[in-house]
Amino acid sequence: MGAVTGTTLLLYALIAVIALVVLIAKFKLNPFITLVVVSVLLGFAVGMPMGDIVKSFEAGVGGTLGHIALVVGLGTMLGKMMAESGGAERIARTLIDAFGEKNVHWAMVTIAFIVGLPVFFEVGFVLLVPIAFNVAKRTGTSMVLVGIPMVAGLSVVHGLIPPHPAALLAVTAYKADIGKTILYALIVGIPTAAIAGPLFAKLMTRYVTLPDVNPLAAQFTEEDERVQASHELPGFGITLFTILLPVILMLIGSWADLITTPKTFANDFLKLIGNSVIALLIAALVSFYTFGKRRGFTRENITLVVGAGGGFGRVLRDSGISNAIVDVATGAHVSVLLLGWLVAVLIRIATGSATVAMTTAAGIVAPIAASVPGTRPELLVLTTGAGSLILSHVNDGGFWLVKEYFNMTVAQTFKTWSVCETLISVIALLLTLALATVV
Repeated sequence: MGAVTGTTLLLYALIAVIALVVLIAKFKLNPFITLVVVSVLLGFAVGMPMGDIVKSFEAGVGGTLGHIALVVGLGTMLGKMMAESGGAERIARTLIDAFGEKNVHWAMVTIAFIVGLPVFFEVGFVLLVPIAFNVAKRTGTSMVLVGIPMVAGLSVVHGLIPPHPAALLAVTAYKADIGKTILYALIVGIPTAAIAGPLFAKLMTRYVTLPDVNPLAAQFTEEDERVQASHELPGFGITLFTILLPVILMLIGSWADLITTPKTFANDFLKLIGNSVIALLIAALVSFYTFGKRRGFTRENITLVVGAGGGFGRVLRDSGISNAIVDVATGAHVSVLLLGWLVAVLIRIATGSATVAMTTAAGIVAPIAASVPGTRPELLVLTTGAGSLILSHVNDGGFWLVKEYFNMTVAQTFKTWSVCETLISVIALLLTLALATVV
């Protein structure tokens, strides 16, 4: 805990976030370097011991990269295999045929909603982004119209719907019924994804124009004429199986205790193959057979920025700023459902992590909720999850994934992705409050 306390901590946090936005967006400074410098200066300003500042940042980077580097690397490899084999093209054609070219934005939100159920946002993103690139290329539409519905679908299930890990943790903390939580989450999540995804994306295509050439998209969609000439596109079934294999494995892993006796070899094995990294590794190996062509692919620049965002978030937590934010929220006398949302909102804005916001808020609000009669724990899972998604900005890894892959400027990412996340948060809150009046 630093020497600075109370509202001064919050003021320094606000100044740090504004400095990040201005330095990166206006002065075009390197995001990684900017995040490092601002994190160190923030720790110094709030009175953290100098030796602890770097340790805190390193712990945040290491904790984030330990997961994200493997996930992005393996997921991108799987996506590249699918793209080069024509698998992504097959998925794109089938979706376009099913929904029609005028409704590709609805196709993307639908598949993202399904694929995103058991996986972290980053995993679903790297699995689906090659499909989004191919759909955009085939239909001649903007990545805003195709990509924003995709990330909206992934984000909604990330924050609201079990068996997603964060939602499952909140279910446990609040002692909610998982069946009812899933039912209510679908009632709230489907219209939320529709509004914040396809409908919002359709509107934003009028105001956000992306460059004609996207270097990342070109790598995913480039066609080797010799391969196209000598190979037919893989079948829709085998392509869908390959891309959904990590989803299936993770789903099996998450329900391992129901399928097998805990602490047995079978139980441990199911949990191992259900680990997101192992599941993606298995799927990547399977893709060498089903898609048949292997090439290397790296994402060092993206993972560096994501890691630095994690470092900034850790400094915010270790400096005591996150605790100060929580004190403000718990000091306000609001309903438990609103409190769950508000605490998650404040932690999300401060740390950048939806998972951290949801799990931390659930831990804080659960004892309060238990003492308030008539609290609906299933609805509390939804409002907490909704709060954890609001206003993704420069300290969130998802912000940089969307920016880099969609080839957007920082300002365009705020206009599309950040607003999309905020819409999801507010709409899901309002729908859950409305649902509370009838259930």
